[in-house]
Amino acid sequence: MITPVPLGTWPTPLEAAPRLAARLGLAELWFKRDDLTGLGGGGNKIRKLRYTCAQAVADGATTLITSGAPQSNHARLTAAAAARLGLSCVLVLAGPPPERRRGNLLLDGLAGAEIVWSGDRPLAEVVAAEAERRSAYVIPFGGTAPASVQGYVDCGRELRAQLSDADADGVEVVVALGSGGTMAGLVRELGAQRVIGVDVGAVPDPRATVAGLLVGEVEPDALRIDGTQVGAGYRTLTDAVRTALEVTARTEGVFLDPTYTGRAMAGLLAGSFPHGDRVVFLHSGGLPGLFGHPEL
Repeated sequence: MITPVPLGTWPTPLEAAPRLAARLGLAELWFKRDDLTGLGGGGNKIRKLRYTCAQAVADGATTLITSGAPQSNHARLTAAAAARLGLSCVLVLAGPPPERRRGNLLLDGLAGAEIVWSGDRPLAEVVAAEAERRSAYVIPFGGTAPASVQGYVDCGRELRAQLSDADADGVEVVVALGSGGTMAGLVRELGAQRVIGVDVGAVPDPRATVAGLLVGEVEPDALRIDGTQVGAGYRTLTDAVRTALEVTARTEGVFLDPTYTGRAMAGLLAGSFPHGDRVVFLHSGGLPGLFGHPEL
């Protein structure tokens, strides 16, 4: 296994959330604060980028290229990681350029990334063309590849160390499920029955995506996935998510994002999946995305 590059600050805090636990009827609730990973505004993608960037450096790459939605947290953190490592960065983002750069887009530019807009062309087609032209190292959508899953195996081990043995045995972990790598790593380390992924609508078949990253380690049907919070689509803000953002901020002073952690918390608030009374909520970051949603 390749040695990861030192991009973040570890371990991230594990914080009790008693007021929100009472609101949810849970005996105990903790936030695993992967929004506080240090680099580029923080977020779960840094654990993955430690491995993908290590491979890029080992391959002698001078440019990183990745893709995503206009408010992609992964794109922002890839730009920050490239800056930290002295690499160039190209971000291929979906659709046409917006009239104003807000949220993650503003930070992409501050980190020195070059942004290429895909317009009406498929993202994969534009990425391939840009990568060939620049001889760049391509990091997949969401930073998720089989090798990067190790980032959340590391997190699972970190979580075990932060809980006592008795606590660790009975805790379930709730996590937003986007490109699948975060959930896959936690499942590998903690087991499928202890991890609940709340689908955000980023991939067409999240169950197959997560199982595929685990390469035969778990049957797709064994994965615990809540699909009730997608709403009208990945980029939309639902009423349930808006409520989740408000409740979390007003009970614990913790801010969530409207695409990932907001949906995960909406699932927890709705009781839309069976869970025990002791839960760890994986806060995967995304705060800059709040400022890319003026409708909030």
